Amino acid sequence: MILIKEFEFDAAHNLIHYHGKCERLHGHTYKLVVKLKGEPGSEDMIFDFTALKRLVKEQILDEFDHHYINDFIEQPTAENIAVHIWNRLEPLVRTDNARLHEIEVWETKTSGVVYNGA
Repeated sequence: MILIKEFEFDAAHNLIHYHGKCERLHGHTYKLVVKLKGEPGSEDMIFDFTALKRLVKEQILDEFDHHYINDFIEQPTAENIAVHIWNRLEPLVRTDNARLHEIEVWETKTSGVVYNGA
């Protein structure tokens, strides 16, 4: 079974190793989709939605929302943002009955990446 929670944050970045319009400072309203895989535990849930919301807010959104991503990720492509978020969340959501399955990072409604730790 897969549990899904979506989040949004606004942030600015520029791609310093890219030659094109995205090398200039610009921003996005990002969508982050967090998916946990597991089986319902003693409370008949894979993971408490409220606890997941709080954890993502404290560990991810507080760092990213309305910030300049280059301050903590040198080349903040969607791919590198996804890896950064995965590495932060994966140990925090792992339980006896659940693990991080994949995350999606969307820069726009039509452009994003999916990452599963591999």
